[in-house]
Amino acid sequence: MSFVLSLLAALLFLVVAGALFTHAYGWIIGRRYPPTGQFIEVDGCRLHYRDVWPEGEPRGAIVLLHGASSNLVESMLGLGSYLAQSYRVIAFDRPGHGWSERKGGLSGAKSEKQAALIASALRKLDVRNAVIVGHSWSGAIVPHFALDHQDVAGAILVLAGITTPWPGGYIGWYRRFIASWAGWLLMRTVALPVTLMLRPWMKRKTFAPQKPPPGIVRRGFIPLAFRPRAYEANMQDFAVMYDAVSRQSDRYHEIRMPVIVVAGDRDEIVWTDLHSRAFAHTVPGAKLILMPGIGHMPQYADGKRVLAAIEELAERIANPECLSQTSS
Repeated sequence: MSFVLSLLAALLFLVVAGALFTHAYGWIIGRRYPPTGQFIEVDGCRLHYRDVWPEGEPRGAIVLLHGASSNLVESMLGLGSYLAQSYRVIAFDRPGHGWSERKGGLSGAKSEKQAALIASALRKLDVRNAVIVGHSWSGAIVPHFALDHQDVAGAILVLAGITTPWPGGYIGWYRRFIASWAGWLLMRTVALPVTLMLRPWMKRKTFAPQKPPPGIVRRGFIPLAFRPRAYEANMQDFAVMYDAVSRQSDRYHEIRMPVIVVAGDRDEIVWTDLHSRAFAHTVPGAKLILMPGIGHMPQYADGKRVLAAIEELAERIANPECLSQTSS
């Protein structure tokens, strides 16, 4: 009996210590990495965004959507700061991430729900014919702009994005766990300390085979992803990911706007053949750019080529002759 009691006491200590650490870490990180943009309310949710204009007349509008465990600061760091010299650039913290709110639990994590909230925010900001760029997890979001929100989108670019269901991808047990009280408790106690211990490995894996840029975690405000609510949003995203792409992939052939897909052929996070190649093959007229020897972060490994692809789409929107040739 003494062994059982000792074990229970040890487990209780771990839970309490983990909860205190998680709360303190979130509090410190929130103050170290404050909001850098503005807030807009859509359907009862406050979304955090940055709206940056060039000094002269903008050559178009570009919307940047980040991937998992990220935020708008990283989007601006990787792509936005350069694009904003010539274009109006709007970068969002996706619902539940960074400083944006999310409501509805797993339902609020669905790709179509996130796309709808961001599209509504863009309408309020009077954005039309924008190039919508989605990296990694946002690869599941940007197709909805081409399918359901053509009033704000003129073209989409999928950057190393998740788009397609994969064999054995359904993990119903994980979805049920994330939605349970046990999942809620775990994410607010011991999950964060364990994840932080794995963070150096995760960073190397994300950028492999390239090396991570110096100071990317600090400069990209990445620790914001490890506050309790943002951490939970990230886990919810993964829980709904397979169902999301399974539902929407049957509609990809309906897309009728300029599309470019950019991916590295050494991506160990999102399989290029399954996602990027398959999506580009399914979407009529889509252009696929494969980058040899590059992994999951092409915007850092060969940023000039990614920027050129985004600008190509912006020019195709601005040039009616190019658009008519594309659709013909």
